[in-house]
Amino acid sequence: MAEFDTIRTAGISGARAAQIDEGLRAHMNKVYGTMSVGMFITFLAAWAIAGLAVTSDPTGATAMIREGQYLTGLGQAIYMSPLKWVIMFAPLAFVFFGFGAAMNRLNAAGVQLTFYVFAALMGLSLSSIFLVYTGFSIIQVFLITAISFAGLSLWGYTTKKDISGWGAFLIMGVIGLLVASVINIFLGSGVMQLAISVLGVLIFAGLTAYDTQNIKNTYVAHAAHGDQEWLGKAAIMGALNLYLDFINMFMFLLQLLGNRE
Repeated sequence: MAEFDTIRTAGISGARAAQIDEGLRAHMNKVYGTMSVGMFITFLAAWAIAGLAVTSDPTGATAMIREGQYLTGLGQAIYMSPLKWVIMFAPLAFVFFGFGAAMNRLNAAGVQLTFYVFAALMGLSLSSIFLVYTGFSIIQVFLITAISFAGLSLWGYTTKKDISGWGAFLIMGVIGLLVASVINIFLGSGVMQLAISVLGVLIFAGLTAYDTQNIKNTYVAHAAHGDQEWLGKAAIMGALNLYLDFINMFMFLLQLLGNRE
């Protein structure tokens, strides 16, 4: 926000300021639009994969999910074999390595396609929620997350307070959550999982506001250069950041509020 105010007071003509405002609105619309498409792809992929993993016919199946439903061979391969660890950590590896390469080597359209592939991969990773939680609780928590996300992002966009200093602390919090989550996979502590979920909601709530303001400030700082290709890639990376904020906040809230089958 400080960068935006600097441009306002740096002697730029009213016409130029209006052009930046219009470009910023288009940029944010692209960010939210790309994120929304990614969310839709993730939902469809998770729902479709979960549907393929279950059957009402126990013939040849060995794992019962609930009364009358059993894992198919595909379901057992995804959720009960070492493949589950690959599926669990693949999105994380994709974020760290796939997007870095895409940003350097591909044009904006290629980066956008990479994001959609990642969203589908995330759907595979999250498909088990349809087997663990009731459909009603998934929808309920999704709506709670959507309302919270919208409010936090709106605040991050409109506030005149500079919250750029939050970034380092929030990233440290994410690293701490990741380490604690991996440790708790082996410990299986309910109390520790509750603490992780609560802290996760708070950290990604903060990141939602922080990332929104950062996306806005990044556009304003670079708009004068007129590099549309770079700004197009920046919009997709902004969509990725907000997408991850939403997904993580949703998952932590689901762990706190979701009703298990």
